[in-house]
Amino acid sequence: MSTPDAPVRLESVRKVYGSGDSAVTALDGVTVDFPAGSFTAVMGPSGSGKSTLLHCAAGLDQPTSGSVTLVGNELVGKGETELTLLRRKHIAFIFQSFNLMPALNVWENVTLPTVLAEQKPDEQWVAKVIELVGLGDRVKHRPGELSGGQQQRVAIARALVSRARVTFADEPTGALDTQTAADVLALVRELAKAGQTVVMVTHDPVAASYADNVLFLVDGQIVSRLAEPTPEAVAAALAGLSSRAGKPDGLVQGRR
Repeated sequence: MSTPDAPVRLESVRKVYGSGDSAVTALDGVTVDFPAGSFTAVMGPSGSGKSTLLHCAAGLDQPTSGSVTLVGNELVGKGETELTLLRRKHIAFIFQSFNLMPALNVWENVTLPTVLAEQKPDEQWVAKVIELVGLGDRVKHRPGELSGGQQQRVAIARALVSRARVTFADEPTGALDTQTAADVLALVRELAKAGQTVVMVTHDPVAASYADNVLFLVDGQIVSRLAEPTPEAVAAALAGLSSRAGKPDGLVQGRR
């Protein structure tokens, strides 16, 4: 179903890497909308196109053909400066690479995007988010003084603090303990309910169960969707992906 005012829209997007005999099709005609206030998990086997979909949707990679619309802006044809300003204003990222500034402490890293956008950080909100991700006693620590899992918590807090219109996340809880991951995903779900759009790539059925919908990719195509997912329903869908590949898009009800 098309949502004309969806903050993120991909239409007939193809992404091909290389050429000739060495060409690899990462996305093969993907059309999908991510409406305002939706929390969508994207899943599939390794090499199915999950990260490519995320990168094209965020304007980090240009599709070979098709169109991408991000918060009302057609991305094809925009220069890198325009794309950077658009992302800075409207988009937050949680990627596996933390991209923290080594000279800045936790508080400074978390508030950096807000400062770069020439906005004043909401200090109460910043403190709440930092506490939620378990770093309330480490706000003055620099990245070099933190473990990998703690650095990932900083990156997550940075994205949540921005209250961006769209958040793109790639395996955001992979380095977190179970309780912290649950706390973070619960907050992300609440932000979506408040109107934010969240697109999350994950391999974890439990993480995916926090989303409203799950999209399953195989060979660069969306082969199925799962509404109101449970961990069990997601795991079963993943197990059956090979038999669903190439079949028409279906909507499956997950939660009772």
